[in-house]
Amino acid sequence: MTRPFAADSLRRPAEAPAGAAPGEAGAAGEGHGPRFRTYRAELPDVCPTDPTRMTFTADAEGRCQVFTWDATTGRARQVTDRPGGTLHCAIDHDARVWWFDEDADGRGHWRFRSFDGGEDRPGMEGVPDGAPRGLALTPDGTVAVATAAHGGTTVHIGLRGGRARTVTRVEGHAVLAGISPDGRHLAIGGPAGSDRAVTVLSPDGTVRAVLRGGPHAGELWALGFRPPRGADADHTGSTGTDTDREPGAADTELLLVRQHRDRYVLAVWRPGTGLRTWEWCAFDTEITASWYPEGDGVLIRQERHGRSLLHRVDPARRSVALVPTPPGTLLAAAARPGGDLHYLWTSAARPPRMVSTAGTPLPPLGTVEGTVPGDHSEVWTPGPDGPVHSLLALPDGIRPAPAVFLVHGGPADHDRDAYDGVVHSLVASGFAVVRVNYRGSTGYGPRWRRAYPDGVGLTQVRDLAAVRADLVRRGLVRADATALWGSSWGGYLALLAAGVDPALWRAAVAVKPVADCAAAHRTATPALRALDERLFGGTPDQVPEAYAHSSPVSHVSRVRCPLLVVAAERDDKCPPEQVRGYLRALVRAGVRHEAMWLDTGHDGYDGRDHVAVLRRAIGFLDRELRRTGRPGSRAPGSRAGRVQTSRSDPEGDTGGPPKAAATGTCTTSAHDREEDTVQKDVINNDPLAGDEENRKPSVGITITIPFRNAEDSEED
Repeated sequence: MTRPFAADSLRRPAEAPAGAAPGEAGAAGEGHGPRFRTYRAELPDVCPTDPTRMTFTADAEGRCQVFTWDATTGRARQVTDRPGGTLHCAIDHDARVWWFDEDADGRGHWRFRSFDGGEDRPGMEGVPDGAPRGLALTPDGTVAVATAAHGGTTVHIGLRGGRARTVTRVEGHAVLAGISPDGRHLAIGGPAGSDRAVTVLSPDGTVRAVLRGGPHAGELWALGFRPPRGADADHTGSTGTDTDREPGAADTELLLVRQHRDRYVLAVWRPGTGLRTWEWCAFDTEITASWYPEGDGVLIRQERHGRSLLHRVDPARRSVALVPTPPGTLLAAAARPGGDLHYLWTSAARPPRMVSTAGTPLPPLGTVEGTVPGDHSEVWTPGPDGPVHSLLALPDGIRPAPAVFLVHGGPADHDRDAYDGVVHSLVASGFAVVRVNYRGSTGYGPRWRRAYPDGVGLTQVRDLAAVRADLVRRGLVRADATALWGSSWGGYLALLAAGVDPALWRAAVAVKPVADCAAAHRTATPALRALDERLFGGTPDQVPEAYAHSSPVSHVSRVRCPLLVVAAERDDKCPPEQVRGYLRALVRAGVRHEAMWLDTGHDGYDGRDHVAVLRRAIGFLDRELRRTGRPGSRAPGSRAGRVQTSRSDPEGDTGGPPKAAATGTCTTSAHDREEDTVQKDVINNDPLAGDEENRKPSVGITITIPFRNAEDSEED
């Protein structure tokens, strides 16, 4: 089986557009990302030799854990019970269940056990712990893994449970995109626009091919090797260094996506013949693709204007056929053995549901039943580079309504016509919710992704302001009660907009944000530094004005609305020190704000943290948008000063001098008290996410707390 599985960027390698990378070939990773998504409920991974045996991740008492599913009996069995949760899993041809055993900082190693139980074992001996960058498995038990540590990525290969050998080490960011079924070729994905977009190696480290991308056109992403055709495929061993014959030339085919002339086109690479582009198979917006199990076709999932389309590609006939699915978003889709097709469907008004076209029993999701509150629609707002598309959810019977702009992460991501528990909670609490696919978002083509005429961040802030003005003009939202809420890159935009357009926004919530672009660049991961340098045109030393112009801390003196800033003590993507510097600047500027610290990394796996943040944010917005006498005034009964309760910061220090009482600073931790019981929907609203470019968390828990009276959610 060629099932690469990575914690970072196999779905979209570095600098990949949303979906233009391995959708079914891996997991997602770093990025500036979506709201409160810690766990993934995805389509189960299916054993190639026994499709009734599956493995998947799901919620177990507030934490993500790995389960097996037997479609014959309809029984699920929990495999892992790690205190910090377990995010990544796979299943091989022999029905061994694999998962990544990581510590609180995201470093660890792969382990496996039998589908039916028994003792778990290390995937391979001699692989140093690191961050996961890929797992690839062949039918004969050969295993390849990639782990990142010390500024580079190392690839190892060996037999399942045996001793590993080092194949190669790549400086900077890279992912293992796959291994050929005969084990004789490995594909390594690098930055999609670089000279090493894809490198094909033999197991002894010999370079077989280097496939180049381009900075603005021609970016290239590896999706995975074609599975064997028939039972007589060559599965000879691959852990040696034998190169007596051209390795796998007869049956090796690597699937890729290339950005070509402002379109996304499928391509294949074969030993001896090289890279061939299927120009007849092109799409105007981002795609992801995977082989059919028999290797005779390709399944394409396209993200277009906030919704999904499925296509079946027949390479022999050079044909592309639309696969019927309901209107909405496909969070995942995969062709299964025997002609079955599994997909995970949702819409803004409907929670996700798993579908098997052959009627195969699939694990229950445990989401809410029926439709969700509100009137769900879309709005197109005129803009200089074309209309800006927004998803709008209005509470029943309230026009105009107080509005919360949920700002998506990325920037190369987009909001979808998909269920979101945060939207559910806000609409049920009487707020309108606006999700804007600003310039830089995916799903609208390469030109939209590259449109930054006003500079990094500032272009997106302008789009948010334009959509706000449009909705106010239409009488849908209140001009005096609009707020921002974003995480990661979305949190960055929330802080930036609060300073650039202070007259427009009455409150802002920023969760794990970039608050100082230059400071974040100095201490973030190598892949994120590379992203910054591409977006800004250089390093902070080379183009200091560009970083300063787009940095929220540069505009802090103009902020007039109250802020809730949530940060994580061990965040290596939006590092805590640059947030502390921003909080000190808020104190100096006299801006009323609250700070909440989480004892996690960027991608926390504990649902309690997300419940705490959600409750805190909705209570904060309820006070500021519906119970304030004037913009920026103190809410009745709110606490002044600093509350010293952070577990990881026992002094409760937000980074500012001890004059916080005068400016209304409040610092708390996620678990100051036990939270009330709430309903947790473990779903994946972001299947194509996970891009080093985007600094976005890959997966998510969606928490539904349909507050009818939001004051019940207050922490104070």
